[in-house]
Amino acid sequence: MTSSARGGGRILGSLRSLDGKGIVCMEDRFDTDIDDVWSALTDPSRLLRWLGDVEGELRQGGEFRAHFFATGWEGTGRVESCEPPWRFRVVTKDPDQPNEHVIEATLTAEDDQTVLVVEERGMPVELLAAYGAGVQIHVEDLADHVAGRDRIDAAARFDELFSAYRDLAAGIG
Repeated sequence: MTSSARGGGRILGSLRSLDGKGIVCMEDRFDTDIDDVWSALTDPSRLLRWLGDVEGELRQGGEFRAHFFATGWEGTGRVESCEPPWRFRVVTKDPDQPNEHVIEATLTAEDDQTVLVVEERGMPVELLAAYGAGVQIHVEDLADHVAGRDRIDAAARFDELFSAYRDLAAGIG
Protein backbone atom coordinates (compact mmCIF):
# COMPACT_ATOMS: atom_id res chain seq x y z
CA MET A 1 0.00 0.00 0.00
CA THR A 2 1.59 3.25 -1.12
CA SER A 3 0.24 6.76 -0.80
CA SER A 4 0.45 7.60 -4.47
CA ALA A 5 -3.24 8.44 -4.85
CA ARG A 6 -6.42 8.40 -2.85
CA GLY A 7 -8.70 5.48 -3.51
CA GLY A 8 -12.42 5.96 -2.99
CA GLY A 9 -12.89 2.81 -0.91
CA ARG A 10 -9.36 2.44 0.42
CA ILE A 11 -9.44 2.11 4.21
CA LEU A 12 -6.19 2.69 6.08
CA GLY A 13 -7.47 2.25 9.60
CA SER A 14 -8.66 -0.12 12.24
CA LEU A 15 -10.85 0.64 15.24
CA ARG A 16 -11.05 -0.84 18.73
CA SER A 17 -11.72 0.11 22.33
CA LEU A 18 -9.95 -0.31 25.62
CA ASP A 19 -11.38 0.54 29.02
CA GLY A 20 -14.42 2.18 27.42
CA LYS A 21 -12.41 4.57 25.22
CA GLY A 22 -12.00 4.43 21.46
CA ILE A 23 -8.76 3.79 19.58
CA VAL A 24 -8.13 4.57 15.90
CA CYS A 25 -5.02 3.17 14.22
CA MET A 26 -3.86 4.15 10.70
CA GLU A 27 -1.01 2.73 8.68
CA ASP A 28 0.27 3.99 5.36
CA ARG A 29 3.42 3.85 3.25
CA PHE A 30 4.97 6.94 1.68
CA ASP A 31 7.26 7.14 -1.34
CA THR A 32 9.75 9.38 0.45
CA ASP A 33 12.43 9.05 3.09
CA ILE A 34 11.82 9.08 6.82
CA ASP A 35 13.36 12.55 7.31
CA ASP A 36 10.88 14.07 4.85
CA VAL A 37 7.87 12.54 6.64
CA TRP A 38 9.31 13.53 10.04
CA SER A 39 9.72 17.11 8.89
CA ALA A 40 6.16 17.18 7.52
CA LEU A 41 4.89 16.02 10.95
CA THR A 42 6.95 18.35 13.14
CA ASP A 43 7.79 21.54 11.22
CA PRO A 44 5.05 24.16 11.77
CA SER A 45 5.66 25.74 8.35
CA ARG A 46 5.05 22.37 6.66
CA LEU A 47 2.11 21.53 8.96
CA LEU A 48 0.50 24.77 7.79
CA ARG A 49 0.50 23.45 4.21
CA TRP A 50 -1.36 20.18 4.92
CA LEU A 51 -2.74 19.89 8.47
CA GLY A 52 -3.38 23.29 9.93
CA ASP A 53 -2.06 26.16 11.96
CA VAL A 54 0.13 24.92 14.82
CA GLU A 55 1.75 27.44 17.17
CA GLY A 56 4.11 26.57 19.97
CA GLU A 57 6.96 24.18 20.67
CA LEU A 58 6.91 20.78 18.94
CA ARG A 59 9.70 19.31 21.04
CA GLN A 60 9.82 17.09 24.12
CA GLY A 61 7.79 18.83 26.85
CA GLY A 62 6.61 21.57 24.49
CA GLU A 63 3.07 22.92 24.44
CA PHE A 64 1.10 24.05 21.39
CA ARG A 65 -2.23 25.36 20.09
CA ALA A 66 -3.65 24.07 16.82
CA HIS A 67 -6.44 24.45 14.32
CA PHE A 68 -6.77 21.60 11.78
CA PHE A 69 -8.12 22.50 8.34
CA ALA A 70 -9.86 19.27 7.30
CA THR A 71 -11.73 18.47 10.50
CA GLY A 72 -11.95 21.93 12.03
CA TRP A 73 -10.48 20.66 15.31
CA GLU A 74 -9.12 23.37 17.61
CA GLY A 75 -7.38 22.78 20.88
CA THR A 76 -4.17 22.58 22.82
CA GLY A 77 -1.57 19.91 23.31
CA ARG A 78 1.74 18.96 24.78
CA VAL A 79 4.53 16.83 23.37
CA GLU A 80 5.12 13.83 25.60
CA SER A 81 7.70 12.11 23.43
CA CYS A 82 9.86 13.30 20.57
CA GLU A 83 12.41 10.83 19.22
CA PRO A 84 13.48 12.09 15.77
CA PRO A 85 12.80 10.67 13.25
CA TRP A 86 10.99 7.64 14.67
CA ARG A 87 8.38 8.56 17.27
CA PHE A 88 6.26 11.56 18.15
CA ARG A 89 3.60 11.42 20.87
CA VAL A 90 1.28 14.26 21.85
CA VAL A 91 -1.60 14.63 24.25
CA THR A 92 -4.34 16.95 22.97
CA LYS A 93 -7.26 18.60 24.70
CA ASP A 94 -10.38 19.89 23.02
CA PRO A 95 -11.88 22.73 25.08
CA ASP A 96 -15.36 21.22 24.63
CA GLN A 97 -14.43 17.68 25.76
CA PRO A 98 -13.54 16.42 29.24
CA ASN A 99 -10.96 13.84 28.12
CA GLU A 100 -7.53 14.16 26.61
CA HIS A 101 -6.53 12.25 23.48
CA VAL A 102 -3.17 10.63 22.94
CA ILE A 103 -1.85 10.73 19.37
CA GLU A 104 1.27 8.74 18.62
CA ALA A 105 3.08 8.62 15.28
CA THR A 106 5.69 5.94 14.65
CA LEU A 107 7.84 6.04 11.50
CA THR A 108 9.87 3.19 10.04
CA ALA A 109 12.29 3.50 7.12
CA GLU A 110 12.02 0.73 4.54
CA ASP A 111 14.47 1.25 1.69
CA ASP A 112 13.48 4.56 0.07
CA GLN A 113 9.99 4.54 1.62
CA THR A 114 8.56 5.35 5.03
CA VAL A 115 5.86 3.46 6.90
CA LEU A 116 3.78 5.65 9.20
CA VAL A 117 1.55 4.28 11.94
CA VAL A 118 -0.68 6.81 13.71
CA GLU A 119 -2.68 5.75 16.74
CA GLU A 120 -5.17 8.06 18.45
CA ARG A 121 -6.61 6.98 21.80
CA GLY A 122 -9.17 8.38 24.20
CA MET A 123 -12.20 9.31 22.15
CA PRO A 124 -15.79 8.28 22.97
CA VAL A 125 -16.54 4.86 21.48
CA GLU A 126 -19.76 6.14 19.92
CA LEU A 127 -17.68 8.57 17.81
CA LEU A 128 -15.16 5.99 16.53
CA ALA A 129 -16.50 6.01 12.96
CA ALA A 130 -16.20 9.79 12.68
CA TYR A 131 -12.71 9.77 14.19
CA GLY A 132 -11.67 6.95 11.86
CA ALA A 133 -12.75 8.93 8.80
CA GLY A 134 -11.19 12.14 10.14
CA VAL A 135 -7.83 10.62 11.02
CA GLN A 136 -7.67 8.91 7.62
CA ILE A 137 -8.29 12.27 5.93
CA HIS A 138 -5.36 13.76 7.86
CA VAL A 139 -3.09 10.87 6.81
CA GLU A 140 -4.21 11.27 3.20
CA ASP A 141 -3.56 15.04 3.39
CA LEU A 142 -0.04 14.24 4.61
CA ALA A 143 0.42 11.84 1.68
CA ASP A 144 -0.75 14.50 -0.75
CA HIS A 145 1.63 17.03 0.81
CA VAL A 146 4.75 14.87 0.58
CA ALA A 147 3.80 13.93 -3.00
CA GLY A 148 3.40 17.59 -3.96
CA ARG A 149 -0.38 17.44 -4.46
CA ASP A 150 -3.06 19.79 -3.11
CA ARG A 151 -5.45 18.73 -0.37
CA ILE A 152 -8.84 17.56 -1.61
CA ASP A 153 -12.33 18.44 -0.35
CA ALA A 154 -12.36 17.02 3.19
CA ALA A 155 -16.17 17.10 3.52
CA ALA A 156 -16.67 15.03 0.37
CA ARG A 157 -13.93 12.59 1.42
CA PHE A 158 -15.50 12.27 4.89
CA ASP A 159 -18.79 11.28 3.25
CA GLU A 160 -16.96 8.61 1.21
CA LEU A 161 -15.19 7.17 4.25
CA PHE A 162 -17.76 7.43 7.04
CA SER A 163 -19.97 4.46 6.10
CA ALA A 164 -16.95 2.11 5.91
CA TYR A 165 -15.77 3.26 9.33
CA ARG A 166 -19.31 3.00 10.70
CA ASP A 167 -19.29 -0.65 9.60
CA LEU A 168 -15.90 -1.18 11.29
CA ALA A 169 -17.18 0.44 14.49
CA ALA A 170 -20.34 -1.68 14.69
CA GLY A 171 -20.26 -3.82 17.79
CA ILE A 172 -17.24 -2.13 19.39
CA GLY A 173 -18.05 -1.14 22.94
